[in-house]
Amino acid sequence: MTDFPQARDITVFQGAVTILELGDAFYDPVAAADFPETVLRFRNDRAAAEIGLDTLEDAAWLRHFGRFEPLPGSLVQPLALRYHGHQFRVYNPDIGDGRGFLFAQARDRDGRLMDLGTKGSGRTPWSRSGDGRLTLKGGVREILATEMLEALGVQTSRTLSLIETGEALERGDEPSPTRSAVLVRLSHSHIRIGTFQRLAYLRDTENMARLVDYVLVHLHGDAPGDPVKLLDTVVARTARLAASYMAAGFVHGVLNTDNITVTGESFDYGPWRFAPTWEPGFTAAYFDHAGLYAFGRQPEAIHWNTMQLAVSLRALVEAEPLIAVLDTFGDRYQAAVTDALLWRLGVTPRGGPEDRALIQAIEPALRESGIGIDRFFFDAFGGTLPDTPSFAEPRARVAPYRPRKDRAHAYWSGAPCSMLIDEVEAIWAAIDSRDDWAPLHAKVADIRAMAEALR
Repeated sequence: MTDFPQARDITVFQGAVTILELGDAFYDPVAAADFPETVLRFRNDRAAAEIGLDTLEDAAWLRHFGRFEPLPGSLVQPLALRYHGHQFRVYNPDIGDGRGFLFAQARDRDGRLMDLGTKGSGRTPWSRSGDGRLTLKGGVREILATEMLEALGVQTSRTLSLIETGEALERGDEPSPTRSAVLVRLSHSHIRIGTFQRLAYLRDTENMARLVDYVLVHLHGDAPGDPVKLLDTVVARTARLAASYMAAGFVHGVLNTDNITVTGESFDYGPWRFAPTWEPGFTAAYFDHAGLYAFGRQPEAIHWNTMQLAVSLRALVEAEPLIAVLDTFGDRYQAAVTDALLWRLGVTPRGGPEDRALIQAIEPALRESGIGIDRFFFDAFGGTLPDTPSFAEPRARVAPYRPRKDRAHAYWSGAPCSMLIDEVEAIWAAIDSRDDWAPLHAKVADIRAMAEALR
């Protein structure tokens, strides 16, 4: 259940309440659900160590992350954040934190502001007809997604805690009744593009300016007062996010503006999938009939979302400098996806057009060959590409490259670590049918071994 031996109490936790600077126009104080039971299923002491909570005993862990007893020096009451968003490109002004809230803030060991947010913690003013709950299966899936993405170099929220809560939930997309859970994630921020959209919708320029300053100072480490600088940083970070998704073979599934944070971190995992092969049309959400958020369209989708941030910032600044920043997304994405794919390929970049030419040769070869993404990068790490006709050009282009790391780690003597849907379902089936958590913990261990081999 735990990653490391436990000690007795919090030692270096530094709580924060920075979000309160924004004022009560940005959130609603709420209370957590009173769950019938709290059973600890997963605690991420590696992530907890970054904010001084890895020494917390299990009983205290359950009080804080199952009953939401306030953490010292942090928020005295959870806050449901207000935001709007485009959902599959349809604007929705009736959303916000409907089954989660901001439970606490803290400083990590580098002094960075971190949010502890929840999923499945109960109803809020923004729940609409929902029950505010999370299925246990959804929580298990989020553990797997965040662990795998972190290992593959994606800037992502981390699953800090998963606690089973003893309720029977009715859901239309999985066999019901099904088990319930509450999840806590650790991330740099929960401020979304949709947070800005809400203020633009309300024509609230005073709070828009306040939000710009909050993000610049506390999340980007910049001076306040420059909306163009804010957009520039968001474009840079989200271009890297899009690139890292592609290199990981990951499909988020629901890249709405309320799911894109201004820190460029990936978060909120619903119908995600890892693509088996390099198929641009591969989708994760069964309801994405038009393929809006298909694997190959994710850079376009994220770029479109940054455009909506620019539209919102028009309340404070003229269009021309915002448009000039938006126009940099393509070049930034191309540079970032080149770096990300070379990193996963395990070679040292040479710089300039050679790197891009290599990537441009690899992508069509992957499509043509139909080779599994995980298999390809496992075998090719260090620059050894398949000896097949489809890889003739990329094999010639990779020849001058040096490996960035040797293959001495034990991971390379086994099989590639993957996270395809059949594996996810098998892990859940073991839990659902016989309450066997061993496959989940074994998978997390395998993922972390891969991460060590890649780092």
